[in-house]
Amino acid sequence: MGKTTGFLEYERKLGPVRSEEARTKDFLEFHGQLPLAEQQKQAARCMDCGIPFCQFGGMISGMASGCPLHNLVPELNDLVYRGKMDKAYERLSMTHSFPEFTSRVCPALCEAACTCGTKDGAVSTKENERAVIEYAYEKGLVKEPAPAVRTGKKVAVVGSGPAGLSAALSLNRRGHEVTVYERKDRIGGLLRYGIPNMKLDKRVIDRRIALMEEAGIHFVVNADIGKTVDAKKLLKEYDSVILACGASHPRDINAPGREGNGVYFAVDFLSKVTKELLDSDIKKIPYDLAKGKDVIVIGGGDTGNDCVGTCIRLGAKSVTQLEMMQKPPVERTAGNPWPEWPRILKTDYGQEEAIFSFGEDPRVYQTTVKEFIRDKKGELTGAVLVSLTPERDEKTGRIMMKEVPGSEKTVKAQLVLIAAGFLGSEDYVTKSFGVEVDGRTNVKTKAGEYASSLAKVYTAGDMHRGQSLVVWAIAEGRAAAREVDRDLMGYTNL
Repeated sequence: MGKTTGFLEYERKLGPVRSEEARTKDFLEFHGQLPLAEQQKQAARCMDCGIPFCQFGGMISGMASGCPLHNLVPELNDLVYRGKMDKAYERLSMTHSFPEFTSRVCPALCEAACTCGTKDGAVSTKENERAVIEYAYEKGLVKEPAPAVRTGKKVAVVGSGPAGLSAALSLNRRGHEVTVYERKDRIGGLLRYGIPNMKLDKRVIDRRIALMEEAGIHFVVNADIGKTVDAKKLLKEYDSVILACGASHPRDINAPGREGNGVYFAVDFLSKVTKELLDSDIKKIPYDLAKGKDVIVIGGGDTGNDCVGTCIRLGAKSVTQLEMMQKPPVERTAGNPWPEWPRILKTDYGQEEAIFSFGEDPRVYQTTVKEFIRDKKGELTGAVLVSLTPERDEKTGRIMMKEVPGSEKTVKAQLVLIAAGFLGSEDYVTKSFGVEVDGRTNVKTKAGEYASSLAKVYTAGDMHRGQSLVVWAIAEGRAAAREVDRDLMGYTNL
């Protein structure tokens, strides 16, 4: 696979990235692509290792290692290296529904498990995939013809995020009549409103949705199942229903002063920013949401980083990002060997932009908010921060973060964004269908299966497995579609 000596001849090289000064002035995508000839050299670095963990997609020590979609990475890299881009797209499409999404927003589990990455930097598989899918769109190879034969079966998909869309795509190709219901005003779910435009240009979503509509998939927006649309209606009208609503119940910070203006859940804030951008065709930037404000972001994950980058673009006066846990090591420790997911310090685009804008990393570790401070009018003016220290719980043996007495510190803040993760699915949806949930409020199924406790109701994505990655959601959607198809038809060829 690839060039035999490629990993010795070529160093890892990524596509061009616009400077922090340029990209923080707009919400356009900032990560570009290499010329195809250069990308071929990057694909040549794939070293034909004996065990390609890049395509393993399993769990090691409780963490995913390799691609959950089981993309045949060495084969793809070999085709890119040889310039056979048509065949590369054909190969990628066998296992992947939406490479245009993951090649922009995935943390690249494949690269973290790459053998070459143990010494000289992983093969740039993520950018190889992007080169393939963008070439395919440019050359008109990405088509979605309507199925020649319909089965007569009807399936409803509730939720139009990556899990719902991948399930809908597979089931429509099989010949079932598929309708996707979305509670927001636009299709895309997390892809549309949870990920900022500078990471995933929404025209990339629209491009794919247009093909899916041409293939006969029906989309219904402003349809909030359990509120504006009765769940019983879907159960009556469809042969199967897939719940793919995400883990959209955010974890809150229950501190004094929490109620009132100025404190928002991160996804609500990011959704509002994106909606205003889309409503104006990216011509009007909603500076009023953060301009001149001291911002605190609570949470250190991808969403927290997106909040940092977004607030900088909106003209924030300062941005501080709080992380409860300890600062990760710069390199793998002995207890975190390859090919486990590397638990190491990563500086993402938002932090890079904060360092450029304010002269320092915005992250403050082992810290959280103890109190929100408000003036006599109820307006947020600051927050009391407190340091945390790890302590082992005597009963459970788990490491818990405890407050350090006397470590309180008051800082200015007129905007606080809570990006502390999610607790599971929203109960009004699960209750409206009457499906069982587990201890984390995710829809309960048998291990490795997607059927809920209610006949003909299935689940996929974050609503099934809890908060996770776009690539896992796509994999779950495809797997749930196979199970639905098998139960409807008695067999499946998906």
